Amino acid sequence: MAANMKLLAAVLLVCFADFTSVSSSPVPVVIWHGMGDSCCNPLSMGSIKKLIEKNIHDVYVRSLEIGSSIEEDTLNGFFMNVNDQINMVCQKLATDKKLQSGYNAIGFSQGGQFLRAIAQRCPSPPMLNLISVGGQHQGVFGFPHCPGDNETLCEYVRKLLNFGAYNDEIQSRLVQAEYWHDPLNENEYKAKSVFLADINQETTVNQTYKTNLQKLKNLVLVKFLQDTMVEPRESEWFGYYKPGQDKDLYTMFESPLYTEDKLGLKTLNATGRLHFLSSDSDHLQFTEQWFIDNILNKFLK
Repeated sequence: MAANMKLLAAVLLVCFADFTSVSSSPVPVVIWHGMGDSCCNPLSMGSIKKLIEKNIHDVYVRSLEIGSSIEEDTLNGFFMNVNDQINMVCQKLATDKKLQSGYNAIGFSQGGQFLRAIAQRCPSPPMLNLISVGGQHQGVFGFPHCPGDNETLCEYVRKLLNFGAYNDEIQSRLVQAEYWHDPLNENEYKAKSVFLADINQETTVNQTYKTNLQKLKNLVLVKFLQDTMVEPRESEWFGYYKPGQDKDLYTMFESPLYTEDKLGLKTLNATGRLHFLSSDSDHLQFTEQWFIDNILNKFLK
C-alpha cells in the first residue's frame, strides 16, 4: 500500500511539473515588417525581436521573411501581390510547430494591415492578440516619402501610382497600389482594389472574415500623431477622408465599417477588446521604453 502511494505521488509530481512547464511558457510572437524593411534588419526588426526576447523570458519570436533572402524580402514589400504574401505567410504559420497553440502578432506599418488579413483569412493557428503599429487600415491616398535607403525605388513606385493605381497590371504587382484608397473615386476603388477593399468588406460581406476577427482577445491600434508618412494618418485608427474629397475626415466610429459592423469592430469595442494607443512622434518613431510600457507590459506579458 505504501509503495503504491509513493508511486502515485511520483506520477502526480511529474504531471504537475509538466503542466506547470507548459502553462508558464510565454505565448509566441510573430512580427511583420513594413515597406522598405526586412525581417532581420539589425536597426529595425532585428532590434525589435531582441527587445521582445529581452523583456519576455524564453519567448519564441518569429520575424516574417517574405522570400528566401533579405534582399528578396525587401523587394517583395514593394512588388509581390499582397494576396500571395498572405497565402505564403498562412503556410509558414500553419507549419510552424511552435505556434500551434496560438500566438500574438505585431505588424509595423503595412505589416499591420497584412496581419489583420491573416487574422481574417487564416484562423489556424489562432492569433490571440493583434497589435498594429502604424498600420493603414483604411488605406492611403498619398506617398510622401520612403524609409531607409529606398528613395530611388520609392520614386519608381510614385510614378506607377500616378500612372494608375487601379490599372489591372499595377494592382496585381504593386503592393502600395493594393491599399491605395482614392476618396475621389470610391466606386473605382471598390471595384478595382484587389486587397484592401476585400478585407474591409467593401464589395461583398464575407461572414468568415468578421467571425475570425472577433476571435481576437485584443485588437490594438497605434497611431503616430506626427506621422508624415501615412496620408491620412487617421487611417491608423480606421478613420479616413469623407467620400468625394480629400480634406475632411471621418473617425472610425463614423465609418460604415464600424456603424454596420462589417468587420466586428463594434463588437470588439463593446466587449473592451479594441484599444487605441498613440505616440506623439513621426511614423514608427518610438522609444524602447514606450514600446515596453505600452505594448509588451500591457498586451504580451
